[in-house]
Amino acid sequence: KKKGTMRISSVAFLLLASQTVEAFTPASFVRKSNNVIAKAHEGDGYTGPPGPPYSGPAMKPVLDSVTTPADMKRLSMGELKQLANELRWEVLESVSKTGGHLSSSLGVNELTVALHYVFDMPDDDIMWDVSHQCYGHKILTGRRERMPSLRQLGGISGFCKRSESEYDSFGAGHSTTSISAAQGMSIAKDLLGRRKNNCIAVIGDGAITGGMAYEAMNSAGYLRSRMIVVLNDNGQVSLPTGTPSAGGTVPASQLSEYTSRLLVSKPFQDFRDFAKSFNKLLPEDIQSVNKRIDEYARGLATGGTLFEELGFYYVGPVDGHDLDNLIPILEKLRDSDSSKPVLLHLKTVKGYGYPPAMQASDKMHGVAKFNLGTGVQVKGKALAPSLTSVFANALIDQATEDRAVVGITAAMPGGTGMDIFGRRFPKRTYDVGIAEQHAVTMAAGMAAEGLKPFCCIYSTFLQRGYDQVVHDVATQNLPVRLILDRAGVVGNDGPTHHGCYDLAYLGCIPKLTIMSPSDEIELRNMIATMAKFDDGPTVCRYPRGTGYGADVLQDLFGYTLENGEIDPHAAEVLPIGKGRIIRGPGGFNANGQASRGKEKKDRVAILSIGTRLHESLLAANQAEEMDPTLGVTVADARFMKPLDVDLIRQLADDHSALITVEEGSIGGFGDHVLHFLSLDGLLDEGDLKFRPMVLPDKYFETATQYEQYEEAGLNAEHIRGTIMRLAKRVDVPVLEEA
Repeated sequence: KKKGTMRISSVAFLLLASQTVEAFTPASFVRKSNNVIAKAHEGDGYTGPPGPPYSGPAMKPVLDSVTTPADMKRLSMGELKQLANELRWEVLESVSKTGGHLSSSLGVNELTVALHYVFDMPDDDIMWDVSHQCYGHKILTGRRERMPSLRQLGGISGFCKRSESEYDSFGAGHSTTSISAAQGMSIAKDLLGRRKNNCIAVIGDGAITGGMAYEAMNSAGYLRSRMIVVLNDNGQVSLPTGTPSAGGTVPASQLSEYTSRLLVSKPFQDFRDFAKSFNKLLPEDIQSVNKRIDEYARGLATGGTLFEELGFYYVGPVDGHDLDNLIPILEKLRDSDSSKPVLLHLKTVKGYGYPPAMQASDKMHGVAKFNLGTGVQVKGKALAPSLTSVFANALIDQATEDRAVVGITAAMPGGTGMDIFGRRFPKRTYDVGIAEQHAVTMAAGMAAEGLKPFCCIYSTFLQRGYDQVVHDVATQNLPVRLILDRAGVVGNDGPTHHGCYDLAYLGCIPKLTIMSPSDEIELRNMIATMAKFDDGPTVCRYPRGTGYGADVLQDLFGYTLENGEIDPHAAEVLPIGKGRIIRGPGGFNANGQASRGKEKKDRVAILSIGTRLHESLLAANQAEEMDPTLGVTVADARFMKPLDVDLIRQLADDHSALITVEEGSIGGFGDHVLHFLSLDGLLDEGDLKFRPMVLPDKYFETATQYEQYEEAGLNAEHIRGTIMRLAKRVDVPVLEEA
């Protein structure tokens, strides 16, 4: 053994005999996971089998000695195993206090230790696909003390972020980017003459369902780019996996089935098995000497793997929780002089080492704060259903009446409500994996044949299917229904997940009808409207969060509800392109109070789209409370395309100022309204002031949604301030030249 490596001579390496190892079975991983828990309690009187309350080691001496990956090079194998155990519980303890993505980090815990032991970051590059599994990586790269700020305002990101650390080789948040990034870095290192060229992409069996992964592998094999792709195969393609759908309850991926066959058709490959097949990466003269050994060991008569056909050297399957084999295999791949790309296939268990995560249907993928001893999450009681569930149940109602209604998701059934729809209509639910481009065009094909597809994708993820919206849907005027959950800012996931841009990037596409509900009742109405509208493609976008409940809808929004309750099945088909006035001067029960807004200069109108209507109504009430002569009208646009031009003309004619409010970026709803006002001549006389209130032109870092809207200046106090300034109820400071 030399410092920082575990070496074996080349001769011994080539002559090692094979060894039978335990094949993958769920039971085998449960046994190993139980051993992980037992290891945490060595010396404290622990007796199995493990069960709640769960707890980690009282002290973490090895982890305490590691500030950067360089500190790991002196550790023995025994110490590395102890480090892995301590790191797992450090992740658990941290996330239990902040919430975040839990089980993904637990599943790659041993891999994280192995990669940082074998490779030399930041000179070597490790790309974590999606990077929600990077918490252990953050702890080992100098950010342990900052973990209490994870996903908090002013804290560290829940994903890799180049600006946060030199050890974050490539930022992420969306999936399927790691192999392309690794190839680009490998090519750059070659062209720049870097002494070392080790680029590693860690990608899951969910992310590898995305087409970009195959584009990258096809290119890497063709160009013989030196790189290692680590396929983290945990059988969890969708969130959650197991949702009833047209494909059954198995993972939504034929590739997942293929890799599963690889796992059950042969035992795990250990270092000795790997040694026999390694000659494919050795110089050609050694290859010829060992050809017969290689043919025997690889069983070439059965044909190569899919990855080999793409030009990769395939290694696996390997137990991703077994450091004894994982480390020497990675060392040999690191030390090879070959430029051929390698795919290392690991079998792991999501949530490994923590029974509550391993047993949960969603594997505790994304969690709130939780009790470490039991795994029970701390969640406040919601006063109203989530908008996601409101959508799902509204779609069920439409599908009950119309057999042509189907639902599509791109590996996000839980986040989009397709899991709810799938339990009711499994044969009409289609999970295509992480493949937004395919989802949109498949929906176009369905629509062309007469189905009514509701293609349900997070706003931020539809960015990946933009050309398909333009080319395959809109240009052909096909009635695809696009459902965009997580519009606006999303909170703790940060910049990569905000749905800020959809109104801007969709608003410029002809033939799209774009709507955004202000509340849960309007969301049901819009789903009914989309189901009945067959004249072209439609879009409905709404934010992460819950509805408001009956009391708020009656008291603030002015709804009249029978028995004071929301009918969960009532839905109204809305006239396309028509908004509504929610309240006039004095409120929705004022009947145009004569004392308010007698003159035009005292009247201000707010035209809101989406759920900022709630804040707009609060702002109007507050502004009027501050001045008895001020009259504020609040309208809900409902639609961005087509605009309700009659409503806009009415507001412009009757008020001295018009404010638009939206939870979107520059270039969205406000710009469309301003464009119309200008072309229609409504600004020509100079008697109408206009202010668009949008998300500023910046990226919003991790924080709560409220904190992000506060930073954006889109909460009630900011809208009220804009009202008062336009109505000249407050003095606006004049900036003097320096």
